[in-house]
Amino acid sequence: MPEQPSSRIDLTHNPAALKALTHPLRVRLLGLLRSEGPATASELAATTGETSASTSYHLRVLARHGFVSEAAARDARERRWQAAHTLTTWDNEALLDQPGGEVFLATTRRQQVDHLGRTLDRHEADLAAGRLAPAWRAAAHLDDYELRLTPASAAGLCREFAARAAELAARDAGNPEAARVVVVTAALPVAGHPDSPRAEESTGADAGPAQDGETP
Repeated sequence: MPEQPSSRIDLTHNPAALKALTHPLRVRLLGLLRSEGPATASELAATTGETSASTSYHLRVLARHGFVSEAAARDARERRWQAAHTLTTWDNEALLDQPGGEVFLATTRRQQVDHLGRTLDRHEADLAAGRLAPAWRAAAHLDDYELRLTPASAAGLCREFAARAAELAARDAGNPEAARVVVVTAALPVAGHPDSPRAEESTGADAGPAQDGETP
């Protein structure tokens, strides 16, 4: 797809846009337009398994709230859509004070998990069909770690990862060996079991990988 200028839409103080983006299909349509480029409602219907009437309706809702806009048409009979921004951002703490904020977070996180599953299926199919260079077999990873961190450390880790990812993407822009890499990060705290002696601990130095593997 053509490179888009880097831009963001911040939903922290936009309850109407938050509500619009709590629909799972709208989240997926926006993601497809960002990753695959401009498309018609019919093309998106074929990809998602929905009807053209459904995708057309949800695209109009996304357009009303500034998520998508009309793209250049290939002929006078078609209506093509494009993503208006490359990223959707928000502040978790402030967002949860907004109407619909909790529903929005839950919806988008589940959609991100679904996106990871679809990406894994596509990655494995691309490797099997020889559509990816052999070097990607060693480079592709799907890891999970269980760490003991403070809220400040968890937030700092996310910021440092995002900064490093942006640095590497800028370095590799235009490199013919580069491919689109889907990166999903998560830092989800969970409470200890109330009967566990570790449940009331606030610090610890036993962090280590729960799983460190490659896919495939």
